[in-house]
Amino acid sequence: MKKPNIIYILADDMGYGDISHLNEKAGFKTPYLDQMCEEGLHFTDGHASSAVCTPSRYSILTGRYNFRSMLKEQVLFGFDKPLIEEGRKTIADYLKEKEYRTACIGKWHLGFEWSLKDSLDSESIDYTKPLINTPVDNGFDYFYGISGSLDMPPYVYVENRQVTAVPDRIVSSGENTVTPLYKKFFRTGVTGADFVHEDVLPNFTDRVLDKIEEYKDEPFFIYFPLTAPHTPILPTKAFQGKSETTEYGDFVLMCDDIVGQVNEKVKALGLEENTIVIFTSDNGCSPMANFPELSQYGHNPSYIFRGTKADIYEGGHRVPLIIKWPESIKAGSRSDEPVCLTDFYATIVDIFNDEIESNVAEDSVSNLPIWLDKRNGEPVREALVHHSINGSFSIRKGKWKLEMCPDSGGWSLPLPGTMPENAPKIQLYDMEEDVREQYNIYKLHPEVVKDLKELLIKYIVDGRSTPGPKQKNTGVERWEQIMWIDDSF
Repeated sequence: MKKPNIIYILADDMGYGDISHLNEKAGFKTPYLDQMCEEGLHFTDGHASSAVCTPSRYSILTGRYNFRSMLKEQVLFGFDKPLIEEGRKTIADYLKEKEYRTACIGKWHLGFEWSLKDSLDSESIDYTKPLINTPVDNGFDYFYGISGSLDMPPYVYVENRQVTAVPDRIVSSGENTVTPLYKKFFRTGVTGADFVHEDVLPNFTDRVLDKIEEYKDEPFFIYFPLTAPHTPILPTKAFQGKSETTEYGDFVLMCDDIVGQVNEKVKALGLEENTIVIFTSDNGCSPMANFPELSQYGHNPSYIFRGTKADIYEGGHRVPLIIKWPESIKAGSRSDEPVCLTDFYATIVDIFNDEIESNVAEDSVSNLPIWLDKRNGEPVREALVHHSINGSFSIRKGKWKLEMCPDSGGWSLPLPGTMPENAPKIQLYDMEEDVREQYNIYKLHPEVVKDLKELLIKYIVDGRSTPGPKQKNTGVERWEQIMWIDDSF
């Protein structure tokens, strides 16, 4: 078998409804992503493992649910320590074993070990010294990117293990308010001499295109985590006003164009037939995009789904997922089967007909039967687990979705901590009849609640959701999220 090239494009905070092929009422057209849907396979029920950035990225690269890591809620920030455990095998490690060239260009957001001077605060960092535990210590031959989101200092580029330019100033988003400040928001912080926020995404794109050219004669894996359309919302001049909606719509179209550039580069090099190009998002769209403003143009980044980024509701973790592989995937394919971004690891391993070690990718299930349209009638997944920003769980099996919290678990109403004491402590939705999650029917189906709760507990206790020997979770367990609910409900 000729080894396929793999390019994984991960948008940052792009909603399912931002792709016009997936949303017939979108306020703008995304021609290049629509073309990927027409030339490849798109999923209507694809999910990130978490409703926020860091944990989703952990799951994509490790094939392990994010709640098994040390991070039980929230996200990392730019100065935080690495989240991927020492010795844990990533998909990049696996592909290096297969003699792939591997590169990560973009937003890492999984922690670095910064070199310090004397004290332990961020001001004590010595930016002239090499970093430890960067992507090149996690299976990548090459890394060029930033430590966290584009709104998190330090605002410096890191190439492999070295900062490219020592910070020479402190910048604030308040310095330029042409775009409304909340859209242009980034935290005040130290900034490298070569770092300009507006230039970051074009810079990453150019480097990815160059890396494809450099790697063209060998099998390669390029992981391209974008910084957009996350805040700060900074469409370049060529895209300002292009969506005829808002700055957020313009930024989405800039991301769409980047996808087009990548696919065009692959095609121009004669690599298209045997290159797997994946496009997805790490979670749903952030409220910072201003949903009420977008609705005036008929656009909803969450499509018909309830909630936004951070939530346990579908708007938090149901994401666009598009795969193009002309040699093996039939053009215009569509799958309505629930899948998870953790499945990337097992799917790639399945392409090589390999077995996954018992302590690797414990929550990854191969989607290759869907890709190749060779399903045997059974769903590829028994169930899948979701996680919100505050650490709330839900579990989805078939048409049933059980949410182990009384609220959104995130940023939408009802906010965590605002529900009355007598409110139901759990939520059960029939996703076939009520995909908008409007009717909590937990009282009508106690047997479903019991079965799903027991399966969720089993997945957590076993340290895995796939067949195999039990594994240990990392860090302190947070049992209260599922164990405090009385069986009588």
